[in-house]
Amino acid sequence: MSAGALLCGAEQSGVGPSAQVGHRPVHKRATVGGGEHCYYQGRLRGLPESWAAVSTCHGLCGMFSDGFFSYGIEPLHNGTSQDGGAHLIRRMPDIRLSPHCTGAYDPDCTEDSEWDGRGGDGGDDRPDQAREQQVSGGLRRAKRFVRKPSVQTETKYIELMVINDNEMFVQLRNSSSQTKNFAKAVVNMADAIYKEQLNTRIVLVAMETWTSNNKMPVVEDPLMTLQNFMKYRKDTVKEQSDAVHLFSGRTFHSSRSGMAYTGGVCSQTRGGGINEYGNVGAMAITLCQSLGQNIGMKWNNARSSAGDCRCPDAWLGCIMEDTGYYLPRKFSRCSVDEYTQFLVRGGGSCLFNKPSKLLDPPDCGNGFVEPGEECDCGSQVECARSGGTCCKKCTLTHDAMCSNGLCCSGCKYEQRGVVCRDAVNDCDIPETCTGDSSQCPHNVNKLDGYLCDSSQGRCYGGRCRTRDGQCKGLWGYNSADRFCYEKLNAEGTEKGNCGPGPEGRGWLQCNKPDVLCGFLFCANMTMKPKFGDLQGEVTSFTLYHQNKYLDCRGGHALLEDGSDLGYVQDGTPCGPNMMCLERRCLPVAAFNHSTCARSNFGRICSDHGTCSNEVKCICDRDYTGKDCSVFDPIPSRRSPLARRRKSAHDTEIESSCSHRYKKKPQPPRARGCPAERAGEGE
Repeated sequence: MSAGALLCGAEQSGVGPSAQVGHRPVHKRATVGGGEHCYYQGRLRGLPESWAAVSTCHGLCGMFSDGFFSYGIEPLHNGTSQDGGAHLIRRMPDIRLSPHCTGAYDPDCTEDSEWDGRGGDGGDDRPDQAREQQVSGGLRRAKRFVRKPSVQTETKYIELMVINDNEMFVQLRNSSSQTKNFAKAVVNMADAIYKEQLNTRIVLVAMETWTSNNKMPVVEDPLMTLQNFMKYRKDTVKEQSDAVHLFSGRTFHSSRSGMAYTGGVCSQTRGGGINEYGNVGAMAITLCQSLGQNIGMKWNNARSSAGDCRCPDAWLGCIMEDTGYYLPRKFSRCSVDEYTQFLVRGGGSCLFNKPSKLLDPPDCGNGFVEPGEECDCGSQVECARSGGTCCKKCTLTHDAMCSNGLCCSGCKYEQRGVVCRDAVNDCDIPETCTGDSSQCPHNVNKLDGYLCDSSQGRCYGGRCRTRDGQCKGLWGYNSADRFCYEKLNAEGTEKGNCGPGPEGRGWLQCNKPDVLCGFLFCANMTMKPKFGDLQGEVTSFTLYHQNKYLDCRGGHALLEDGSDLGYVQDGTPCGPNMMCLERRCLPVAAFNHSTCARSNFGRICSDHGTCSNEVKCICDRDYTGKDCSVFDPIPSRRSPLARRRKSAHDTEIESSCSHRYKKKPQPPRARGCPAERAGEGE
């Protein structure tokens, strides 16, 4: 069986030329190019319901389906030329691909989906209606907004760095090339799942292989290894990525094959995970699970047993659960909804930024504009769907300015000021087209410390932090009275404290200024937290204060990564111009080492913009300049797409100082440095 006879409409996946591959021997570091691109996703000729994800690096190796059954294919003799290139095909689930086989498979994405080989790293960032229906039920409800991107409809990108430890290198015959190809095959398969079910691409941007010894302790305790790995990333890894994952050849003492920080993507200290060695299929599912935790997904087990989250595939099970004998192929509705809510609440802001740094060699058709290209609308299928009339063989057609992107319409750039990405919450900033690019600017949010939620909360990491919000999200009820915190957290006992004592013995008393940053107290509680596992029992106390009885309840809700959700979150207000950080109450100014540009009068962004988390001014409509001091009104002419989108700056807005006004060419001075604002909601 030949490779040519198998695939049609195959496209290269996002693990090829865009990948940076390095090897790390002792005391030496070498970085090389991405190597040959031999990883594909497509379908079988003449079978529209089929799918395939394979590699052609050393023979034909991977998985495919004819629409009824799934099969694995691998060379009969380890990819050598013996037997005229004979291959072995076996039907799943009895398949166990040998370690040298580095292909992958693309699972069924949804119950009603048709896998047609679409995708690619570029493509149209605004999927058509058919693609919308594949992603989630939440996406179906938004069909009438097809042309307006949202957190569901806009393609997300997880820029992933993989580090192969020395045990993984040994497992793969001490071969750098086999280790590299194996890791790329795992990412290829995981990318296929994420692309079709979550409208999210996993793009491999860098790789390390420890060929001589491990660069940090890899032990049997997965949590300790994860903590060591995140410290290694923070101290040593220089490559930019959204998440860094360890592929380890060690067997961990855990019922699961991986571990990651929940909601940690985009964070330098929590954006990562560890994954235990297995065959390509098993390890790809482990990667899907650990990356799923990074993007806000929880394990489905508790919700499934309660009947709240039934898996659509009772035989194979779903990805974020333990049940199921064979490899699961679907995310449950709960998992998809958790991912959506994670994005809506301001998490994963980096996922909306399209990877911009690709390594040699350039590859026309991968969806990225690289050196020597004027445009790149993706694969033939993608170009036929969008951008093909503006771009031919990575060259712009006559009079075309662009081929695709959120700020490209009819082969022309969108007008400056047109909103291309709406704000998802009080702490987000809407992005607008620049007028000279087809791409929507990088997704940014407000600098930590801005007031939010009607001045009751503070922005931190793109999310609005309040004790009421944390209590409602975890236990279903509002925060308890302030007196509960002042009385109980100052005692330093199990019923109120600022964390465990040294070596886990006893409890720390909160200093008086820090009582609002310690143990979380709620006015009422469910018996079990909505997230995490309850450790111990829920504590409940009734205090009499100022002629009334106060309910003070709390509990320790532990995540798998060791995080305790039972304490007040970092960034939560704890006084006028004060916020919590690591159970201490600190001035807002301490959270930001620098601020945005000021006008000659000392006003942040000249009171005509918002300071972003990148410490840059995002100017209001009609203003430009580094400090937003230049009045440059946008012409009244608007494109058809601009008329369909209503600029966020044309609507009535409420400033973080609770001053309401209608946007005019010369707005009142309502903005300033977060640290300078008074007023605090507790």
